[in-house]
Amino acid sequence: MMADRKPGVPAPPTDTTVHSADWDSKDLSGEQHRRVAFVDVDLTEAVSRGAEFYECTFRNCRFNASTHEESGFINCAFTRTSFFEATFTRCKFVGSMFDGSTYDLMKVSGGDWSFVGLPGADLRNATFADVRMREADLTGARFAGAKLKGVDLSGAWLSKADFTRCDLRGSDLTSLDPVTCEIAGAIIDPVQAITIAANLGLTVRE
Repeated sequence: MMADRKPGVPAPPTDTTVHSADWDSKDLSGEQHRRVAFVDVDLTEAVSRGAEFYECTFRNCRFNASTHEESGFINCAFTRTSFFEATFTRCKFVGSMFDGSTYDLMKVSGGDWSFVGLPGADLRNATFADVRMREADLTGARFAGAKLKGVDLSGAWLSKADFTRCDLRGSDLTSLDPVTCEIAGAIIDPVQAITIAANLGLTVRE
């Protein structure tokens, strides 16, 4: 049910639990975790390269100032988790769900975040660049003043999302309905302007 999991639907069941662990500055490179529940785990300044977390649950965890490269968080669930100044480079979050988490100064570069669930997420201070977010649930997400450059948003759910003053240049906006989204002051390129005009039902001619 990776692509269909909705808010309020239970996360995948887990087999083991890591509780109240201090993983501050821990190197997680190459580690593999499947169906593990991480509860109150401190991952501040942790680093990972090539790590894999599959169908794991993170509750009340801290990823603050952590750095992750080419790691996977596949079909995971994040509840009340902090991502302050966390950096994710070419990572995969396919099918993962987020609820009640914070993302101040989080930076995402490259990677695949398709089918993620971030409804209502406050991403005003986050940066996404060259990320695949196909069919992501961004309903009601707040991107005011954020940067989403070169992001593939094809098929994404964008109803009631706030993109005011957001830098959207180079992103796929074919799913953006200007009638149901806030886009005042957003920064777009000429190609995107044509896309938005077409989404409004206008005919663009030279």
